[in-house]
This record gives sequence, C-alpha cells and structure tokens, in this order.
Amino acid sequence: MSYEEERERIRRRYAAAPPGSSVRLAKRTSNLFRERRRPSGPRLDVRELDRVLEVDPVARTADVGGMTTYEALVDATLPHGLMPLVVPQLKTITLGGAVSGLGIESSSFRNGLPHESVVEMDVLTGDGRVVLARPDNEHRALFYGFPNSYGTLGYALRLRIELEPVQPFVRLRHVPFGDGPSCFAALAEICARRSDEGEKVDFVDGVVFGAGELYLTLGTWAGEAPGTSDYTGMEIYYRSLQRRRVDHLTTRDYLWRWDTDWFWCSRVFGVQDPRVRRLVPKRWLRSSNYWRLVALERRHGPLRRLERLRGRPGWEDVVQDVEVPVERAAEFLDFFLREVPISPVWLCPLRQGDPAASWDLYALEPETTYVNFGFWSTVPVVDGEPAGACNRRIERVVEELGGRKSLYSTSFYERDDFWRLYNGPAYTALKDTYDGEHRLPDLYEKCVERA
Repeated sequence: MSYEEERERIRRRYAAAPPGSSVRLAKRTSNLFRERRRPSGPRLDVRELDRVLEVDPVARTADVGGMTTYEALVDATLPHGLMPLVVPQLKTITLGGAVSGLGIESSSFRNGLPHESVVEMDVLTGDGRVVLARPDNEHRALFYGFPNSYGTLGYALRLRIELEPVQPFVRLRHVPFGDGPSCFAALAEICARRSDEGEKVDFVDGVVFGAGELYLTLGTWAGEAPGTSDYTGMEIYYRSLQRRRVDHLTTRDYLWRWDTDWFWCSRVFGVQDPRVRRLVPKRWLRSSNYWRLVALERRHGPLRRLERLRGRPGWEDVVQDVEVPVERAAEFLDFFLREVPISPVWLCPLRQGDPAASWDLYALEPETTYVNFGFWSTVPVVDGEPAGACNRRIERVVEELGGRKSLYSTSFYERDDFWRLYNGPAYTALKDTYDGEHRLPDLYEKCVERA
C-alpha cells in the first residue's frame, strides 16, 4: 500500500470513530514513563507508517512515516553516508514521537532538538483533517506549535527531515573533572568554540558519577580508526568513561552506545553482572526488551510486592530530563547531589539551532546554551511527604534556575503553573483551530492528569 493510500485509510478510520470518543494510537513501542489512568477510546492503527519512504542523498533529506523508529531510519540513511541531525539515544524512539515530544543527543549543542530538522509534515489533526504543515504556509502556527504537544493537537503521519554527512568512525575523548563549576565552564567554552585543544568537536555529552567525578565525552568524526570498541556484548559503555581516555567506535555503534544498557538502567535487571550477562543472548541486550520488563512490573507489580514483604518503604519514580542554562548548571547539580540520591546522571548540552525560530510550546532562549540533566531511577518515599515530593522539588528548582522540563514522564504542576510554563495562550489557540471539539485530551490532561 502506498503512503497516500495509507494516509487516506487512517483519515477514514479516525472519522469513523464514535462521536465524543478519544482516539489514541495503536503503537508497537513507547518510550513514555507516564501511565494512563483511565481506559482509552478507540485505537488508531498506524503500523503501516513505520517505514522510511525515501532518502534523497542529493538534497540530504528523508521522507519518513511518523511511526518509523530511529533504528530503521539510521539503517536507511547510513548507506548513503548520511544521518539525521539529531539521533535520540534509544533505538525504538519514533520520529513522530521525538518531534511531537522532545528528543536530544550529543549533536544538540550544534543542531538543537529533532523538531528543528523538520522541513514539513503531514498531520492528522484532532478535527480529522490531514494538513501539510510547513514554516512558510497557512499551517505555520501548527508547524511551530507541534513540538511538545504530545499528540494532543494531532499525529504526524509523514515528516521530511534534513540529514547531515557522516564519516565511518567517531573518536572519543573522555575528559575528567573534579567539580561541577570547572566542568560546566569547560562545557560552555567547548560548545561556543566547537573545538577543544585545537581539535574539532562534533559531539558532546557527559556523565556525573559523583560530586568529584564528572566526565565530558568529546566526539570527533574520523575517517579511520586504529581499532574499535564493542559495547553490545560483555563490555558496558558508561563504565568505559572511568577507565579510558580515548576510544573509537563505528558511527552506528556510537549512535546506539547507550541503548545496550539503557544508559545504566539495565543494572536493575541484573544484566550488568558478568555472570548473568554471559548467559544473556546479545540480541536481548537492548532498551526495547527492558521496556517489556517495565511493562510487566507496571501490570503486576512483583518487585513492589516483594519490597513490601521485606518491610521496606515504597519508592518514588524519579525519571526526568530537564534543561538548565549552563551558567546555572553547577547550582542545579549541587542541589541534585545534595537532595536526590540518584547516580549516575547524564549531561547533554543543547542550543537552539535557528535563533530566529520560535517553538511556542517549548521556548528556549535562542542565544543560551543549556545543559540537559537526565536521571532515571527511584528514591525512597519519606513518611509524611506528599506524593511525588522529590519530583515536585526538582520542578521547583528547575523553574527557579530558568530551566525547562520535558513532559515524557510524570509531572506534578498545578494547572495555572503548567500553562504559564508551557504557553497556555498559544496552545489554546492551536487547540481551538485544530481540535475544536477536543477529541484528543489537552496537554495538561495528558501530561499531568495522565488522561
């Protein structure tokens, strides 16, 4: 079936849903850490939109179905010597998900976020139309308001994105720091110059293991390598930062260096223990399989029941990505290490790619370099504190420091605060224009109330 035929089929199925019902996508994968509280309405089958439609190596663009995973997208573009401008860390993140939500990776200090590489997109809007949204047509407001809308204005069926050239290898330097201020001062300078010690820098991220142990990883394209490491089997990538100063990876392995162990979160499943890891088939070491275990825990709660039987306190999930201006990053890290017992923490700098653009629902200061802090774990519940107490403290500090928080995970904002932070007036105008009957939940209902 051609894309045009599939697009029409989906539009008709959406139109046929019972009046007043809330429609959601029937997706094979999800990278959201929010559970839906209420039963959902009809599920819209969009599985046929999981493929790359065309790669144009001359224009350096790709036309991609909205449900296409970045793993499939990278496999289609690398043979042409190209890759998306930003490739989020996990293989099963979809292009439509990264654009309607948010994505980030180590090229974000020069290329911004995934939605900034979009040239145009076909959107099935909440009111049942399929519109072509571009920065220069009558749907430009939707084009600039779609990022961070999380499927509450409509669904991206097809996207055309920009690509950039690659080389076969990435050379990595893991640079250690003994404190936050020196690390973030160096990070700001490296991002501004796009170089370090006279060497060009194409990728930047880092890891905090503790107050006195931080690493920035600086990646540079390389046409050849003396040898390459393999972190898809027994070796674990994040541990290599502490014992190696220089490393080389193939481009594909570099893009997926975090997926094998879901950063470091695979340790909760025991597969970082060499005795266990040796017995696990290599193909099972990937984020999509860890997600299946998370889904099992959500449905049946075996670990939570075991903890209760042991008489241990419950835990609060603290799974967040937040952006803080680099000038305030040391303050945030000091707060975090003092009050949140989670380590390691991922660092990733970002800066808006086009300073003239205005992304209405996730506005960043266009001339500011931000640091993304990623932390994904649990903390013990403290007696007497309200639900989500730790997450609420983090939300408050991020706002005080002039930062932003991604909405892929649980949020606890009061309604007025939420709309103040995420541009309620602009969102309301878009909702009225593209989903006037509110067939889709609004952003607050979906991201805070978990509708």
